[in-house]
Amino acid sequence: MHIQVLIWYGFSFRLAFTDSLVSNLLLVGFCMEIITILKFYLPQQNRYSFLLGLSTFLSVLWFFISRAFIVWLADETTEYHTFFSRSAPVRIAMAFLVLGCMTLVSVLWYTLQDKREIEKRKIEAEKLSKDAELYKLRQQLQPHFLFNSLNSINALINIQPQQARTMIQQLSDFLRGTLKKEDQQWVSITEELQQLQLYLDIEKVRFGHRLETQIEHKAEETVLPAMLLQPIVENAIKFGLYDTIDKITIKINAYKEDKQLIVTVSNPFDHETNTVNKGVGFGLSSVQRRLYLLFSRNDLLQTETREKEFITTIKIPQP
Repeated sequence: MHIQVLIWYGFSFRLAFTDSLVSNLLLVGFCMEIITILKFYLPQQNRYSFLLGLSTFLSVLWFFISRAFIVWLADETTEYHTFFSRSAPVRIAMAFLVLGCMTLVSVLWYTLQDKREIEKRKIEAEKLSKDAELYKLRQQLQPHFLFNSLNSINALINIQPQQARTMIQQLSDFLRGTLKKEDQQWVSITEELQQLQLYLDIEKVRFGHRLETQIEHKAEETVLPAMLLQPIVENAIKFGLYDTIDKITIKINAYKEDKQLIVTVSNPFDHETNTVNKGVGFGLSSVQRRLYLLFSRNDLLQTETREKEFITTIKIPQP
């Protein structure tokens, strides 16, 4: 198009070709220069004067450099010299348009790149923070249960040494299984219930005939966060046993519904000696926090009282 315009004005093809080649190659070079400048220096928002000044300066500079090259390469005539001088505003304006567009495109491109990088770092930081908090929650639950077990073992050593040895062995098996699952985010419901059974065996040594459990499992091929049920069951045992001297039954039921794993844990509840608020302690709050960190939802753990039962229900969306 550049060559055709010059031919229309009566200039030779050689002169038109030289003008077009030099002008457009230099324009490409200046566009690459803009890309390079903005790659290493991106002005702050609302600093449009810098971009405007950059485009204007490079447009004028392009005009004089292209003129110098054309004079050096072509046989310049007086008519062409006059035409070149008169076309200066149009040439500079066209260069400003091209360079300005390249400036805006470069700013947009690098701004989006920066935002993507910032968003990526933000997501990575949030993930690290989430993983750290999840790990901290698991570590807080471990001593909480361990101290209770050690106190029970200490109480049994003199009066029932055989039960104390049994409890130590069970505690060892439980902790070994816990360490194996330390780095596992998800486990099958079968694995979780097997680990939970080790915990229940320890608690049955502590409380003897007063504690019974019923486990119903109808949720094959489902998964859940590792060690999620233990604090819920511990909460049920604590508030089911502490206000009574009678035998109690902790019921655990797992089933699948609407692509979710539903687990309910129920324990006896006496309105006269207990309150609903006592049933929501550190164990349940830590589970609720873990579920929120994993799924960004606060409705996955629910508690209710039904007749003389306190029921905790958790819902685990399946990945």
